[in-house]
Amino acid sequence: MNRTGTILDLGFFLGVWHWEKGFGEGERWVSERQQRRPEEVIAVALADASIHGAIGFERGGAFEVNGVPIELVKPEILRLKAFEPVLLLGRQRFMGVDIRIRVRGGGKTSQIYAIRQSIAKALVAYHQKYVDEQSKKEIKDILGRYDRTLLVADPRRCEPKKFGGRGARARFQKSYR
Repeated sequence: MNRTGTILDLGFFLGVWHWEKGFGEGERWVSERQQRRPEEVIAVALADASIHGAIGFERGGAFEVNGVPIELVKPEILRLKAFEPVLLLGRQRFMGVDIRIRVRGGGKTSQIYAIRQSIAKALVAYHQKYVDEQSKKEIKDILGRYDRTLLVADPRRCEPKKFGGRGARARFQKSYR
C-alpha cells in the first residue's frame, strides 16, 4: 500500500479524516482541521527591515503578536502606536475578528510600525472578503486620512555596499601623488 493510503487509513481509524460529499465538486477525504476552518484573510506588512504577517479570523476580537496578547507588546512607550487602528476605528469593528501577527527582523520601532500596518491591512482585507465593499471603503478612508502608512508600505530599504569605498555611495579618497 502506498504511503498516502496508510496515512488516510490511520486518520480514518483515529477519526481525524472522514468522507465528505461536496456540493458541485464531488466527493473527497477531508481532515478535521479543514472542516473547521474559520473565515480567514492574510495580510503582509513591511516596515524598514521588519516583516509581519497578520491573519484575521472570525472569532471574538483578540489580538496576538507572536503568541502574546498585544497589550504586552514592548516597548510600552510605543504600545499606543500599535493600537492606533483600533483607536481610530473603534473596538466594535474588531469585535468579530481575531488577529494573529507574526513578526521577525528589524528593530523594536519598525516592528511596532509594521504591527499597526498589518492590523489595518488585515481588517481591510477581512471586510473586503467577508463583509461588504461599503464598510471596507469607509475603513480605508478613515485610515488613509489619518496616516497613509497604515495601508501603504514604505518602499525604502538599505542600499548594499559597493566596491571602491566604505559604503554604498562613499568612495575611498583619491591621491594624485
